[in-house]
Amino acid sequence: MEQLNQSLQFFFSLPQEQLAQMAACFVPEQLSKGTSFLRAGQYAQKLSYVASGYLRIWEQHEKAEVTQWISGPGYFVTDLRSLIFQEGGRWQIDALCDCELMTLSGEQYRQLADRIPAWDRIEKRFLAKCFALLEDRVHEFLSLSARQRYDRLFARDPELFNQVPLQYIASMLGMSPETLSRIRREVIS
Repeated sequence: MEQLNQSLQFFFSLPQEQLAQMAACFVPEQLSKGTSFLRAGQYAQKLSYVASGYLRIWEQHEKAEVTQWISGPGYFVTDLRSLIFQEGGRWQIDALCDCELMTLSGEQYRQLADRIPAWDRIEKRFLAKCFALLEDRVHEFLSLSARQRYDRLFARDPELFNQVPLQYIASMLGMSPETLSRIRREVIS
């Protein structure tokens, strides 16, 4: 629960009383390996904090599956567009291993505006942080080499490389599995 509180504080910057009020809305959820958190086209009905495990956010393209992100411990997971605008989701989100989540229902999320003063400002900060993380990822794709992207991801989450199939990591990094294997061999030697 302490990790959830830290992440809520980072993303939402709430006073302690409101932080406790928001954290109390999250309920534990177990997701077994191979289970879908969300299927493409479905409406996102929840926002979850990943306490343990990894979830793959991906979509099927004509030629291949494309991994947009792998959400692990310390991250939130949802199809944000679907949750906020209440439209069918773009992403398929699947558990890559058994996961422990702390989940806030979409209904509870929408009710936060009635419970927390200045929620509009607080939610704007949350969405801005999400957008800033996305900007950072785009910047990495545009300005870093494949090796540099690998090094940054490995520095942020080395355990990811032990828990997630490498083809998903390669896709998320925008490289082929062969390129990822070559980089890993260079790093080891």
